[in-house]
Amino acid sequence: MTSIQHVTLEVTDTASADTFYRTVLGADVPVRTRASDAPSTGFRGFTLGVDLHSPADVDAVVERAHAAGARVVKRAEAQPWGGYSGVVEAPDGTVWKVATAAPAGTAPTGGTVERTVLLLGVGAVAAATAALVERGFEVAKDYGEYVELEPGDGRVTLGLYERTGLAAEFGVDPQGSGSHRLAIGTDGTARVDADGFVWEPVAAAAD
Repeated sequence: MTSIQHVTLEVTDTASADTFYRTVLGADVPVRTRASDAPSTGFRGFTLGVDLHSPADVDAVVERAHAAGARVVKRAEAQPWGGYSGVVEAPDGTVWKVATAAPAGTAPTGGTVERTVLLLGVGAVAAATAALVERGFEVAKDYGEYVELEPGDGRVTLGLYERTGLAAEFGVDPQGSGSHRLAIGTDGTARVDADGFVWEPVAAAAD
């Protein structure tokens, strides 16, 4: 089964971005950075997310992110469908959801990340899913407008949304152009997919 080991964010200032992510999420989150000045405006067509142990952990991480320079897009609160989450935009422009499925009153653990999630905004969910299955991914959940892939041995869980739906879910404007500023580190083959996302073999992404 193909899996994702990490993601690489292309940023203008790697030192600042690395400091932000270490401060907010810790050193073990599977996110790397590298320098890029590729033109990119508005929504980049993807989001990242972390699942934490408790609502108190979510509050703490959102507060740390804001203190470190992030913009709070959606304040952390209980969601109508269950769970507790907030959305922030990191100083490098990456949009993050900080979430938990745990009920109120669950004891915090200090913000340890339990799962990292990459959501891609694609032109056609069914076609993007079929292309991933052809390359060794397996479908875990299929709700039509949202598909989640099995993480396998990877450290990042992948999900697919239609681009405008993903932007709406995260509370951001779907308009954007230029580079995604993202490389997906996979144990599969190198490619650029139909939606312009760059996939890199893990060894190449580590170089």
